[in-house]
Amino acid sequence: MGAAVRPTVAEVDLSAIRENVRAILRKVSPARVMAVVKADAYGHGAIPVAKAALQAGASSLAVAMLEEALELREAGISAPILVFGGALPQEARDYLRHGLTATLYTRESLLAFAKEAKAQARGVKVHIKVDTGMGRVGVPWEEALRFVQEARATPGVEVEGIYTHLATSDERDKTFAFEQLTRFRQVLRALEEANVRGLVRHAANSGAILDLPEAYFDLVRPGIMMYGYYPSAETSESVAVRPAMTFKTRVIYLKEVPAGTPISYGRTYLTPRATRIATLPVGYADGYNRLLSNCGEVLIRGRRYPVVGRVCMDQILVDVGLDSPVEVGDEVVLFGRQGDAELSVRSICEKLNTIPYEVTCWVSKRVPRVYLNG
Repeated sequence: MGAAVRPTVAEVDLSAIRENVRAILRKVSPARVMAVVKADAYGHGAIPVAKAALQAGASSLAVAMLEEALELREAGISAPILVFGGALPQEARDYLRHGLTATLYTRESLLAFAKEAKAQARGVKVHIKVDTGMGRVGVPWEEALRFVQEARATPGVEVEGIYTHLATSDERDKTFAFEQLTRFRQVLRALEEANVRGLVRHAANSGAILDLPEAYFDLVRPGIMMYGYYPSAETSESVAVRPAMTFKTRVIYLKEVPAGTPISYGRTYLTPRATRIATLPVGYADGYNRLLSNCGEVLIRGRRYPVVGRVCMDQILVDVGLDSPVEVGDEVVLFGRQGDAELSVRSICEKLNTIPYEVTCWVSKRVPRVYLNG
């Protein structure tokens, strides 16, 4: 870590991103990969991750909102970018100006984009989102044929693709995922019968990449697995992936305390014996969840130590015992690897009943990202 960087950092190994993308490509070929870098690449940093994914063979990128796409364009990334979030009418100008691909599923947005395309004398590429059962956004699957035909007949609008999102691909029971795929295929069949061909078709998120080759179509959309995690404990691990992020800090203070010493807010922990308490400069404002109070663990010198007392906004406290070799300045891993030892994101998920997506997204903007193997 450089002298100008605070002790708490998130290291992101870009070689892991590249390896994961290549592994996914080997699994799904000849389908292409659309690398999902929304939410600042799930906390990893959208610009460096996008570049790494493209270097590894991803053909395009996807984000959730217009602002995320503009950030990538401003960084000089010229690859195709699909914005998942439905394009709002007032956003049409920026989509056309920056050559972004819009998701459309309302007539209002379709007409707004057509109007802007005429004003700028250029076309706009769009993908039609079809709701086959997620219940969130998209053209109802029963109405998809009519909407696609209307969009294709709209001057200035190029319907490049059509897609859906699977609600249960990461669950052991794939019954509903198969039902969604059946509906999507019915839409595709109706389009073909109406002589609508050549659209880019996509449906596979990480869970489907792992377990549903029927969902690959023309491209797949890896999100969490590109960062080295499986979407749930119920999916297979049919693609070997490696976590890219290590969340780490350092011991900044050690003090010896007697038995019965209260630790942190609310006095929720009393030391059961004389011990040493290490202070770490990381807290819930950095993304170390407060629910890990009195149950979290950290790695120091390859050994696990318990987080004691409540997690504070800026600090946590760890019981390192009287006889451990822990010293001020020692590296502390909050999740990730330290030598041969690992404190996995999955173990945190199990403690907090959450998912890997949330754990990496917790790591806040005030934590510097340090990129390795760029």
